[in-house]
Amino acid sequence: MRIRLISACRHFAARIVLGGTFLALAPTGIASPANAAGDLLIAPTRVILDGRRGAEVILNNIGDEEATYRITLELRRMNVQGRLDDVDVAGANDKEKSALDIIRYAPRRVTLPPNQPQSIRIGLQAIDTLPDGEYRAHMLFRAIPKTPAADGSADSGNSLRIQLIPIYGISIPVIVRKGNLQGTAALANVRMGRDNEGPTLEFDMARQGDKSIFGEIHVTKPGQSEPLSVAKGIAIYPEVASRSVSLPLPAEVAAKMKGDIIISYYEAPEAGGGLIAQVRTVLP
Repeated sequence: MRIRLISACRHFAARIVLGGTFLALAPTGIASPANAAGDLLIAPTRVILDGRRGAEVILNNIGDEEATYRITLELRRMNVQGRLDDVDVAGANDKEKSALDIIRYAPRRVTLPPNQPQSIRIGLQAIDTLPDGEYRAHMLFRAIPKTPAADGSADSGNSLRIQLIPIYGISIPVIVRKGNLQGTAALANVRMGRDNEGPTLEFDMARQGDKSIFGEIHVTKPGQSEPLSVAKGIAIYPEVASRSVSLPLPAEVAAKMKGDIIISYYEAPEAGGGLIAQVRTVLP
């Protein structure tokens, strides 16, 4: 199965077959974000609304078979490691609940033939009474699996069979901004690290202001225009004042990090590509 795009989550639903009868169980959990979303292509991967006009997200089924997707709004909260954790509505704060109240979208379920695009329209309820600030929810596009027909021929009596069915999904942030919001970022504490996959470049990112920061990290050597490494889609959201960043590196790139390096944080190209923050350091 081909995979495309951004932050995704994978659920697993279990079906229990008892004497030929299927009992549907709730999903057993959400894995860490991974590059896994079936054959669904989404653009753009981030939506910003200011109340003056709506937006559209285009879905495209790049697979060979018809697929159905359910679209919902979920809450995610960034932690100091930069991970987006699920937030139950019961535990949401006022700003998070407001995001769910004001964001409107349609349709909420689509069936896509192969190579057939579909637009999802996104708009806002009136936000005049809301305090100035940034409000965010995450739009989740979750594949609805085709459940194979039950075959009771192999079951007898009270035999028990459990079948795991993967349910793939992609989530993108939908950000609402009200008022004249400002935000700045700074980079510090650059070091080399290692995870289970190999070497990493690690640093801390701090944020000031009342809006999120989003962009790309470029790592270069002084006097060289070609970056050693580029990481896109690096965000820091208003719920955290700082977060750590860990970028995986191929061994040959990690070897080039020794000595003098410059880490630059740029806006995404569609936002102008301006420099947000920069730090120069020497790595052993």
